[in-house]
Amino acid sequence: MDELPDLEKLSVAEKEQLIRELWPLRALVRDLAAQVTALQLKVTELEARLATNSRNSSKPPSSDGLNKPQPKSLRKCGERPTGGQKGHQGHGLKKVAEPDRIVTHAPPSHCAECQRPLPERSVVETRQVFDLPPLRFEVTEHQVLAAQCACGKICRGEFPPGISAPVQYGPAAMAAAVHLTHHHMMPVQRTAALMGDFFGLPMAEATVLAASEEAAVRLAPTVALMGEAIQTAEVAHADETGMRVAGKLHWMHALVTATLTWVGCHEKRGKRAFDALGILPGFLGTLIHDGWKPYRDLLCKHGLCNAHHLRELTYLFEELQQAWAGRLIELLVAACHEVNQAGGSLPVERVALWRNRYTEILSEGEVLNPQAEKSGKRGRTRQSKATNLLWRLRTYADDVWRFASDPSVPFSNNLAEQAVRMPKVKQKISGGFRTRNGADTFCTIRSYLATLHKQGSNLFHALTLTFQGQPPQPRLA
Repeated sequence: MDELPDLEKLSVAEKEQLIRELWPLRALVRDLAAQVTALQLKVTELEARLATNSRNSSKPPSSDGLNKPQPKSLRKCGERPTGGQKGHQGHGLKKVAEPDRIVTHAPPSHCAECQRPLPERSVVETRQVFDLPPLRFEVTEHQVLAAQCACGKICRGEFPPGISAPVQYGPAAMAAAVHLTHHHMMPVQRTAALMGDFFGLPMAEATVLAASEEAAVRLAPTVALMGEAIQTAEVAHADETGMRVAGKLHWMHALVTATLTWVGCHEKRGKRAFDALGILPGFLGTLIHDGWKPYRDLLCKHGLCNAHHLRELTYLFEELQQAWAGRLIELLVAACHEVNQAGGSLPVERVALWRNRYTEILSEGEVLNPQAEKSGKRGRTRQSKATNLLWRLRTYADDVWRFASDPSVPFSNNLAEQAVRMPKVKQKISGGFRTRNGADTFCTIRSYLATLHKQGSNLFHALTLTFQGQPPQPRLA
């Protein structure tokens, strides 16, 4: 590197020449410094993206790939050993008093030791095997009888409602096909194959689709009533997930309560979808969600999902080594435990104590993560993940802590996240829906089955009654 010249020894002309050479470099240095800053931010962003997984962000577990992170539960280990606890109620098979079939296993007629004839034998031990009988379909023939009156008029009977073709599938067969495709998420082709393999009942793929469409039509009034019940509920949960429909991105919206699940499909994600689906605009209770802005615009009270907050805080604590995030995780988990122990809510003074500690920790985080200054460009200045999270936790602190003061508000939005999980499984298995009608059919049936499953009903029996024109009605209250 050239040594710095002694300026006192330079002539005026040499100084002017040096200034002319260095002056343009000032702008170059500024530009290069700005580029370095931008590149550093980009590197930080890319490193952060690589470090995120299903434990510390909203990414689904399926995105973790083969290098899945080691599971780390936020719950403290219990003192009892793993497995069944002493004195717990077992759930194994129990012998029945009257078996369907008895097979005896007699000893030889003569003693194996002395060869003498054995006396009358008696039962000394029994073992029972629970198995499935041979599965086959049953054919019922409906015969219409006719008689001619003395007056000459021919009087004849009538086929029952629903018996409209020379040969057709019965309600149980149709219910089985719908149950497999919409509850167990089997592809249409495999459902048709399984019906043949298990029951010897050949079924075309088109028949499975027709059964689904018929079930959706029969269940639509019931599902509409479920949507109205959710709209008037005290607390509801909301979430949405992307789905491939007719080769394009659509959104499956889930609205749930502790006993009801409603799923709907729309091509949009936000307000236009809310208005078209028609439930959220009239909802006036408390809506539990993940903090997405369109939910904020609804005229209702809000509760934020703290499971989301814990995942974001986990990222800041583990990847960015920000200690305040670890303390906030411990605080939220401890508060949740105390609420559960108290039966659903805490006294006002306890909530105030928790929130004071919460505010102190947020202040620590804000010192480490100050708001970025405005850049002079139009629009909001981009902030870091930590800064955005801190802003949200402070701005919407009432919604973060609503679970501690309102016994009807839970700690997380897990109910809604569980409701969108099975539709995602359906997409992974089948690849999406070819038509919008197919997606709507799935949503209607899925809403009904998920609700009855929550309420402990037998889904196959309910679908069989549905095809008989008498769908069981879920509890709406």
